[in-house]
Amino acid sequence: MTNINHQKFVNNIIFEKEELLIETSKYLWSHPETRFEEYLSSKKLLTVLEEEGFQIEENLADIKTAFKGEYGQGKPIIGFLGEFDALSGLSQKALTDIEQAIEGQTNGHGCGHNLLGVGSLGAAIATKAYLKENNLSGTVIYYGCPGEEGGSGKTFMSRAGVFDQLDYAFCWHPSPANAIMSNKTLANFQVYFRFKGISSHAANSPELGRSALDAVELMNVGVNYLREHMPMTNRIHYALTNTGGISPNVVQSNAEVLYLIRAENLSEVNELLDRVKNIAQGAALMTGTECEIEIDKACSDYSPNRKMEEIMYQYLKEEEKTISYTKEELDFAENIWDSLTQGEKGNARKMLQSFGVIKDSDKLENMKLSNIVNDYTIPETPMMGSSDVADVSWVTPTAQCTCTTEAMGTPLHTWQMVSQGLSTYAFKGMFRASSVMANTAIHILKDEQLLKAIKKEHKEKLEKYPYKNPIPDNVEPSTL
Repeated sequence: MTNINHQKFVNNIIFEKEELLIETSKYLWSHPETRFEEYLSSKKLLTVLEEEGFQIEENLADIKTAFKGEYGQGKPIIGFLGEFDALSGLSQKALTDIEQAIEGQTNGHGCGHNLLGVGSLGAAIATKAYLKENNLSGTVIYYGCPGEEGGSGKTFMSRAGVFDQLDYAFCWHPSPANAIMSNKTLANFQVYFRFKGISSHAANSPELGRSALDAVELMNVGVNYLREHMPMTNRIHYALTNTGGISPNVVQSNAEVLYLIRAENLSEVNELLDRVKNIAQGAALMTGTECEIEIDKACSDYSPNRKMEEIMYQYLKEEEKTISYTKEELDFAENIWDSLTQGEKGNARKMLQSFGVIKDSDKLENMKLSNIVNDYTIPETPMMGSSDVADVSWVTPTAQCTCTTEAMGTPLHTWQMVSQGLSTYAFKGMFRASSVMANTAIHILKDEQLLKAIKKEHKEKLEKYPYKNPIPDNVEPSTL
């Protein structure tokens, strides 16, 4: 059962901090920075944490933009995970239904991390205030986690033991729905394949050349044939990062391709990676080139704590009666909906499976902004994506929710997502997430037997599936 007393306290604190949290989120939105270069964003969050009475520690895991703010003492130790990196190539003006880049700006918050990071910050502030007000034992830690987009920042942090002290942790994600993010995710490896050959004159002495670009092309063809013979939940994507130059009359001596390889768990993704490596070596043999293989990053499959999710759902459901929108908000959401393609509209309800809307998406029919909380359902299949929250979930019991911050059908990593990042309904969803996470954290803190059950579930998982961080010790975080 939910606890009305601490709910009222938490919601009052979040209401008191609304202006601060909105201003912070706007700052992050206006200073979009990509992975491991979030210098302004991290500085802003650190300033707020310090002003709110948290003890600061920077350069976690030797990452310049990774940090934490800590308050309190003793057990339990509660973690709130904050992301704040943006995406390249998604510059977009705010609060418009027309695609229009901001002059002089390249990046944009196309995954809503200006909301995600601040929503977790609000939860940390509210939980800290409750501990202080009631003179309770416990420690609250806000983690500034950089490089989620293609960088697996939390996995690097997990490798360094950053989260080892936690008793439990929370995160959330912006989306068009209000639900528990109960899906497991895909584990992945991001790997560079660099081919080295011999340059020569392509017309005068082609027989002397050994084309690295040919090797990349043959590798890609081989992997395309592999796709027919791998499990349905596996995914392989690639990007050509070096084609060897722009002169067709020169046999290219160097070429590079970057692969992102996904599977349901670490065992399966390691097996799939080995198969891709064999194809790369085959391409090298066929072309008389050499292949260097370098892991760029990796992350595990997310494995949520079900007992934590059950409590989190109760508090999310409590928020349902407070969800409301103005006519202006509904009109803007309608305009965003109209800007979507027919394909995006047709996929609107299906995409919500990734956010925990499993069996009752029909409740959202004809809605442009969700004013309901979808049922808590444990899905049978994983979401077809990855998150570095996964590695935290193997280190400590972890749960996530999602709250409505954008119009129905809005795909992540799009200009529409960026445009809605400063909308009033996006901030409403952000505050909802803050409240749910803080209330769940306090509920568990006050129930010793529940915490024991949560830890028992986590321990039994590790006994059945021992955890090993997937990033090799010699790999360091990379910027774009």
